[in-house]
Order: sequence, then structure tokens, then C-alpha cells
Amino acid sequence: MIVHRSVVYALASAALFGASTPLAKLLLVDTAPLVVAGLLYLGSGIGLAVWLGVRRLSAEAQRASPIDRADWPWLAAAIAAGGVAGPALLMFGLARTDGSVASLLLNLEAVLTAVIAWVAFRENVDRRIFLGMAAIVAGGVLLSWDQGPRSGGLAGPLLVAAACLAWALDNNLTRKVSGGDAATIACLKGLVAGSVNLGLALAAGAALPGAGTLAAAAALGLAGYGVSLALFVVALRDLGTARTGAYFSVAPFFGAALAFGVLAETPSAAFWIAAALMALGVWLHISERHEHEHEHEPMQHTHAHTHDEHHRHEHDFPWDGAEPHVHPHRHERLAHSHPHYPDLHHRHRH
Repeated sequence: MIVHRSVVYALASAALFGASTPLAKLLLVDTAPLVVAGLLYLGSGIGLAVWLGVRRLSAEAQRASPIDRADWPWLAAAIAAGGVAGPALLMFGLARTDGSVASLLLNLEAVLTAVIAWVAFRENVDRRIFLGMAAIVAGGVLLSWDQGPRSGGLAGPLLVAAACLAWALDNNLTRKVSGGDAATIACLKGLVAGSVNLGLALAAGAALPGAGTLAAAAALGLAGYGVSLALFVVALRDLGTARTGAYFSVAPFFGAALAFGVLAETPSAAFWIAAALMALGVWLHISERHEHEHEHEPMQHTHAHTHDEHHRHEHDFPWDGAEPHVHPHRHERLAHSHPHYPDLHHRHRH
């Protein structure tokens, strides 16, 4: 049940972020790219901070997992890569690229995320996932090649690709802290990244837009960056980095479809070929089934959980039976076989 819920969260996260890309391009008409990047993240941080304040007054706050002290360096690095560098690169890339093309190019984020998860963090990536990545890369290369003559060069697509790399690093770093409260993680990223980007833009002489644009950017940032990121963190916790990135790679399709309607852009033949390649890659990713005999090493951590087969522990405090609940708990060694993703409890070697 948790996996099915997290798949829905990942797809909802993708839809919100994908739709935000062409809408963000509309804000670039009379606003500097770095200002837009700062406003989007700052809007998400402020909006989530309000939500956290409201939540603190309810019983829901008791189910929030704290961020461990050891996780703060990972979170800081994730904010620098995905919160500061990523959106700035995307905004500069969007200013030089068609919204629909930029939206599909964002599929490269899933590929780069999986590659880093595979190479650096030793997360399992099987042949099916690899073939899916190859199809998505082929689509991205085709889009970049097709976009070059119209944009006067490859600067726009390359900047979007660089944003994908920044977010891929962010995804893998955030995986290390995904046991913490998702809304808090997204809020901190929004407040810090938004303040830094907006501060840099103003220091460079950029001007703030009017009240209407400020409100639009804040609302778009809350939905497309704040809520989307919180949902992504929850999915990351349950599905692992590469698989969550695979589900999230449907985001550009939402953005491209919206770009055709809002920005009146006309898709080229290369666009449709690239879309087909990327669709094939996404299908290969989401149709994967991973099952084998595996062993859980003893570990201790804190996160919201129910007492499933991975949480058969006693409590050293009075417990009223409510689930899910949050407390430090220890996992003993366990060996079994069942379908699984590389979630918090399945980060084993193969």
C-alpha cells in the first residue's frame, strides 16, 4: 500500500512541477531570470512555513519526523545544488529555449539521477532501467540538436541540461535525509534557496516586478516547487532515488502539453520523435518489477512507520496503538524475499 501511495505522490509531484515550467516562462517576459528563480523558491518556502505553522496546532504535527543532526550537511548540499543552482540555470535556459522543448529536456533529470544513484550511491539499476535511460537520453539529444538552429546555438538546451544535473545531485543528496519531515525539508530549501537567488539578483541590479507578478510567482512556486518537492521527498523515501526519478520523468509531458496551449508553440517532427523515445523510456522504468532474497542489516533510525513486517519492535513507552507514529526504533537482522524498491529499509547491495 505504501508503494502505491508513493507512486501517486511521485506522479502528482511530476504534474505540478511539469506544469510550472511553461508558466514560469511567462514570468520571464518582463522579469530577470534570477529574480523569477528566487521568487519561485521563496514563494514555496513562505507558503510551506504558513502550512507548518497551521499544522503545529493539530495532532498531525506529532507524526512529523525530525531531521537528524547528522543529516544537516546532506540537506545543506542538496539546497545548494537543487535550490540555488538548479532553478537559476533553468530560468536562464528557459529564456533561450522554447517552453515545450525545455519541458521535455527536463527528462534528463531522471537519467542523471539514476546514473548518480547507480555509480555514487550503489543503488540497484537493472537492464530495464538502463534501457529506459538510454531512450530518454536519445530523446534529449534529438531535442538539443533540433533546438540549436532556432536558438542561435545550444546555450539554452545546455543550461536546461545543467539544471537537470544540479537537480540530479539534489535528488541523491535528499535521499539521505528523506526519513525527515518532507514539508520541513521543502520549506527550508525554499526559504534558503529563494533568499540566496533573490539576493544575488537584487545585488546585480535587477528590479522586483509588480505586485501581480509577485503574487503569481509565489503561487506558482508554492505549487510547482513547494508542494511538488514535499510529495517528491515522500516518494523518495519509499521508492528510492532512481525509481522516483523515473516516475518524476513524466513531468515534462505535462509541461509540454501546457506549453502548446498557453504559449501557442508548434511542435516539430523532431519533438514528436523525441517524445516517443522519452515515453518508451518512462514505460520501461515504471513497468519494472524487482524481487529477490535479501537481508536487512541491524539499524536504528527515526521516521513515521506502521508495524508491518519490517517494524516488529517493542516500545519502551506507553503506546495507544495509533499508527503511523514516530519514535526512534531499532531493526534486527532479517532475511526474506518480496517485491521491493530501494526505500529506507532496502538499501542493500546486489
